[in-house]
Amino acid sequence: MPKTVLITGAARRIGAACASSLHEAGWNVVLHYYRSEAAALELAGALNDVRPDSAFTVKADLAEADQRGKLIEFVADLGGVDALVNNASAFLPTPFGRVAESDWDDLMAANLKAPYFLCQSLAAGLRRRRGSIVNIADIHAETGLPGYSVYSIAKAGLVAMTRCLAKELAPEVRVNAVAPGAILWPEQAGSEAAQAEILQRVALGRRGDPDDIAGAVRYLLTADYVTGQVLAVDGGRGLNR
Repeated sequence: MPKTVLITGAARRIGAACASSLHEAGWNVVLHYYRSEAAALELAGALNDVRPDSAFTVKADLAEADQRGKLIEFVADLGGVDALVNNASAFLPTPFGRVAESDWDDLMAANLKAPYFLCQSLAAGLRRRRGSIVNIADIHAETGLPGYSVYSIAKAGLVAMTRCLAKELAPEVRVNAVAPGAILWPEQAGSEAAQAEILQRVALGRRGDPDDIAGAVRYLLTADYVTGQVLAVDGGRGLNR
């Protein structure tokens, strides 16, 4: 019987790479999306072409409690999940001194509040299945990204949540995180010069690939003696702060 994983923000980019990798490894996948419906349906169709009835899509605004509830109901109707990958995120600049409370609320809701309450809602089922949680954090949770303080604070909270829940849910459920470095440029990417400056601080001298994150997630979901860890996948960026 295949195991089932819920991946939030699974329609595109890193989420889609995780879904494809885990599906290839034999998992059934629940693809959560909010705005990227066409991409989610296309990905699910492609995965179901490979293995029928193995990929499912569900739409929800994770900032809204009632829609998170509908997501949990959807998962329950499928029979529950063996793993949760909290990948959905929000990323926007918050120059200190000009931050609106709505910016704070939006970034905290997407990057910290929603993952926490999804974990809480799914905890009982994950305990029964001796399941696993992987949170997608960020290397800037540790160092802070100038001009993006609220995002960095939210991701730091996600790292703290990872370690707290690793204790709370042990020994039945393992909880870990992956902290990507320069994998994909933000959709509002800076200049080529700014990108080149970032890569100069990466020991491997190049940008990573979403499959690098997917591989780390796949490892952590099956690493039976690893919990409470944050795995940096950054090409050695952390060596040159």
